[in-house]
Amino acid sequence: MTDDPPADRPSKDSGRDRGHAGTGPAAGTCGGGPAFGRPTPRDVTSGLVTGLFSIPEGMAYASIGGFAAPLGLWSGVVPTIVASACARSVLMVTTLTSAIALSSQSVLTAAGLDPHDLGALATLTVLVGVAMLVMALLKLGSVMSFISTAVMTGFTTGIALQIVTGVIKDATGYTSTQHNTLAKIGDSFAHIGEWNSATVLVALATVAAWAALRSVKRLEAYATLLALLLVSVVCAIVQPDVELVKDIATVPRSLPPFSPPDLATIPSLATGALAIALVALAQAAGISAAVANPDGSRPDASKDFGAQGLANLAGGFFSALPTGGSLSRTGVATSAGSQTRWSGIFAGIWLAVLVLLLGPLAGHIPMAVIGGLLLVIGGELIAGRIADIALVMRTSWLSATAMAVTFLATTQLPLQYAIFIGAGLSILLYCVAVSRRARFLELTPDGSGGWLIDDAPSAIPSGRTTVLHYLGGGFFAEVNRLTDEWPDTRDTRNAAVVLSLRGSAGIPSATFLRAFERACLKLRGHDVQLILCGVPQSMRDLFERSGTLEVLGADSVIVETRHLMESLTTAYEVAERRRTRRGTT
Repeated sequence: MTDDPPADRPSKDSGRDRGHAGTGPAAGTCGGGPAFGRPTPRDVTSGLVTGLFSIPEGMAYASIGGFAAPLGLWSGVVPTIVASACARSVLMVTTLTSAIALSSQSVLTAAGLDPHDLGALATLTVLVGVAMLVMALLKLGSVMSFISTAVMTGFTTGIALQIVTGVIKDATGYTSTQHNTLAKIGDSFAHIGEWNSATVLVALATVAAWAALRSVKRLEAYATLLALLLVSVVCAIVQPDVELVKDIATVPRSLPPFSPPDLATIPSLATGALAIALVALAQAAGISAAVANPDGSRPDASKDFGAQGLANLAGGFFSALPTGGSLSRTGVATSAGSQTRWSGIFAGIWLAVLVLLLGPLAGHIPMAVIGGLLLVIGGELIAGRIADIALVMRTSWLSATAMAVTFLATTQLPLQYAIFIGAGLSILLYCVAVSRRARFLELTPDGSGGWLIDDAPSAIPSGRTTVLHYLGGGFFAEVNRLTDEWPDTRDTRNAAVVLSLRGSAGIPSATFLRAFERACLKLRGHDVQLILCGVPQSMRDLFERSGTLEVLGADSVIVETRHLMESLTTAYEVAERRRTRRGTT
């Protein structure tokens, strides 16, 4: 999930062909990744470009969240420097994103706190950092893989729509009285006669300027920045009657001020902070896959979690909003030639320098210009999701339902609830997929030492040994389905069953163990022997600890070996001996 425009996304190979300056052993960085090394000239210039780009984007994202514009600038200073110094994904740029801004606004609103309360904001940012650090310490980087494409598509599309509706006032001059995202769109068009013509013209001019600049290949990466400068200069000359940034908040010529957290707000913000951390980490999880480390070292999502956690802990004391890895800012940096982690460090330093030198000038930027740029960003994000939406729709009705539910939750509910709903849906979809995958196959000797694979029989035949292979994970949700598919043994006589578990049942549950015991006892009731083979040693140990081994019989559980079919062949021979011996008694 990302709030960034797809066109700014770097390719997977974006870092592979660059020089290796500044990379090396995992020493000298708080994230345990490639070392600092020496910065290159391209790191300095790419940092400058990223810092410049952070001015309009940072202010825009802060504005859509209802925060003072300078907070968006300061969110790109301390957090960006700290995360770049510590991240395992060395080219990742950590800063404020639209999804994080909207999620933060939602959490503060639900807690009844003012988005202009710096103490509450500091507390929220620090709590987000704590949540990220805890996830890093628990090595939960792999958890992000459980957020399915369907859920992320619904969430991202809903965020994109919220970006668009969040700037309706800035782009049209009309303030909707509706709070529902979809209703706000309808209400705004129903009152199109109340739109401010000057504001609309400035917003449209910004979109047109962006489109024209983006059509020039050499200017593509800087289209947002150049459109902001061009239209702002024209407005400064023409002076249309539109709202300016300084009308909302003064942009000071200063470094990020110290902002101590308000500890009294911790109880009301703790749960929301966890939700924001999930949003931020879900966005950042895709960056390591999209942007390779220049030295070829492998990324580590958990260490990136830790880097972002430290960034939020530090940023919270210096007036930063919650931050996370940003694909758009990372894309700008890589397009401008970033080679090492120094590029992100320079981006934060350059932004601080630019604010010190040019801060008050940013106050003359029309809000309609920022509104126009955010319409572009939201529109691009929606356009970039069309292919994913089509893929999800073609995959299955369950995936499509999960996407639709997450989208509606994102547009109708506070975002901290939407992300939890989405995560829950992802886990539910995973459980359903795992339980559907589980089944039995029959393996039949082909007479030349091999085995033929067929569907499991509906009933265990009499007078021979039937070999079944279990294909599944041992997940408790599989048990009911497998119980229904277990071949009938009511009319079976003088038979044996070999059940192969090799490569399966890797996550056995208590429910699954009890199912084994019931199956064994049921087969014995019909004088049918059950032998398990291909059993990992760890599972046999589990059988012994749980008492299941006593029910199955220690000599009826054959541990897997290094040879692929050895335990199966052994089990088959044992089963045949037992069956024939019983048949003669």
